[in-house]
Parts: sequence; structure tokens; C-alpha cells
Amino acid sequence: MSNIKQIQVEIAIGAPTEVVWEVLLGQETFTRWTAPFGEGSTFEGSWDKGERIRFLTPSGDGVVSEIAENRPNEFLSILHIGHIHSGEEDTESESVREWAPVYENYTLSAVPGGTRVVIDQEVTGEWEQFTRETWPKALELVKRICEDERS
Repeated sequence: MSNIKQIQVEIAIGAPTEVVWEVLLGQETFTRWTAPFGEGSTFEGSWDKGERIRFLTPSGDGVVSEIAENRPNEFLSILHIGHIHSGEEDTESESVREWAPVYENYTLSAVPGGTRVVIDQEVTGEWEQFTRETWPKALELVKRICEDERS
């Protein structure tokens, strides 16, 4: 697990925290803003604390996770615990144990004129550059959806 890197990205969005939260977790908007990570990405499951959730590409591959914390409009913590290949969850193989479990946290704060969004994510070294380059693109899409379409 020494291969795990910490990444932090943030953005200011000119919309209330409730709107940003809705865009981040809404089924249709999630697919749109996560496109830089993988076109057509979606999720199955619940955002409720303690629930399991699956993040999937159109091929059916993806990541299986659990919601570690959910304080609406304020904080979301996702614990990634395994891979999904061909619809099958793998949380115990050696390849999964090399990186899991890792956290992906979303912190929303009300600021003058809108919301400050901070993403803190743990990734393996091999995914660090991709993740650092992709989060800002994804957050720009969140910003555009919140500001342009919800105003």
C-alpha cells in the first residue's frame, strides 16, 4: 500500500451547495461530468452511508465501493474496495489488495457566490498522473452544469 498517492483538487462553483450536490450524485448528471474518466460511466446502487455502490463503464467493468460517509450538501466519502470485471466483483485477489481499500472524498463548503468543492483521492502511482489531469476536466463539467444549466 506504500504505492498509494494523495491527490487534492478543488474548484469554486457559482451555485449553492444543494445544486452542486445534486449534480454530483444525480444519475444523468453523473454520467455527463464523469465522461473525462470514461465516456458513458454510470453507477448502480445507493449513495446512503453503509451502502454498496458500483461505478461502471459501458463494458460492465468498473469499481465496487461502499459509502463510508454521507452528510448531504457537505461531505461524501467513498471507500473503493475492489474491481468489477465482466459484471463480477473482485475484492480479494492479490491485484486488488495491492491498491484497495482507498478513499475518494468530496467536501462542499458554502462560500460567497457559491460553493467550494474539494476532492481528496487516494490512487496508486500508476493512476496518479491520469487522475491529476482528469479531475480538473471533470470538475469544469460540474461547474458548467451547475452554472449554465441550473441558473
